[in-house]
Amino acid sequence: MVNGDTPIGPVDASLVPRYAGIATFARLPRLEDVKRADIAVVGVPFDSGVSYRPGARFGPAHVREASRLLRPYNPVQDVEPFSSQQVVDAGDIAANPFNLTEAVAQIQAAATELSADGKRLVVIGGDHTIALPLLRVVAERHGPVAVLHFDAHLDTWDTYFGAPVTHGTPFRRASEEGLIDLTASLHVGIRGPLYSRNDLRDDERLGFAIIASHEFETEGLPRAIERMLARLGDRPVYLSIDIDVLDPAHAPGTGTPEAGGMTSRELLAMIRALRGVNLVGADVVEVAPAYDHAQITAVAASHVAYEIISAMTPSAEAVPSA
Repeated sequence: MVNGDTPIGPVDASLVPRYAGIATFARLPRLEDVKRADIAVVGVPFDSGVSYRPGARFGPAHVREASRLLRPYNPVQDVEPFSSQQVVDAGDIAANPFNLTEAVAQIQAAATELSADGKRLVVIGGDHTIALPLLRVVAERHGPVAVLHFDAHLDTWDTYFGAPVTHGTPFRRASEEGLIDLTASLHVGIRGPLYSRNDLRDDERLGFAIIASHEFETEGLPRAIERMLARLGDRPVYLSIDIDVLDPAHAPGTGTPEAGGMTSRELLAMIRALRGVNLVGADVVEVAPAYDHAQITAVAASHVAYEIISAMTPSAEAVPSA
């Protein structure tokens, strides 16, 4: 089956039950089933960069399974994200689980090939190491990008056991490589103990401002959204979401949980506020199914990806009429 000018949407749940068939993201068509695509959801089942609990290599399949219940109309953003643009599931990028350096190169090469025709990627990890090769790809096309990073952790540490590329270091390496707009990048949801005050000093030097998790309590969600949009301005934005930005009550299935996190409702609201922002790519990472009772984390991650795709949807006036 191939498409013409009209995008192919999800499998009709009134004809095929949601629990039947191949678990593509949101039951969307596969890349090979369409002529062209605007957005590709792609998995990177890789977790060799983790420093604590492993298992995020199984995240893409777990999130796809939970995404079966997503529906084609987003009432909060008032968009049909699968009708005005062609969204597909591009399968998984295979990465060497025994050689981290080779894996990063494989992810970068595959993402470059997938996005060569201009399609934007929404990537499901995998651990946060994968953000580095993905940032290399978008920066090659757009120049230094504003990184909007939702996470409990800074991920701007230097090395672990002498290794410069891990899930705790991608944004330091990206900053050092000139991939990041140092005037517009932002962490949201940071919390928990650090190694020293120097972690915060280094982070600021590397180009990041911070909206910490406790500030949602003291300043509120509207102020956090206002600060986020002011920091990003009109730059091209790469959105990177570690699911552990959510409190473990909302996302227990992750490798490095920290108490005191955002709620699912707060995170979804902040993503919805990005409608109209120039999102050039995104990832949702660190979903580890072994710790995920009743798909709590996978359901949250699937909705996060859905809201990202919705925020990438062109406005009605920008969609050419048939």
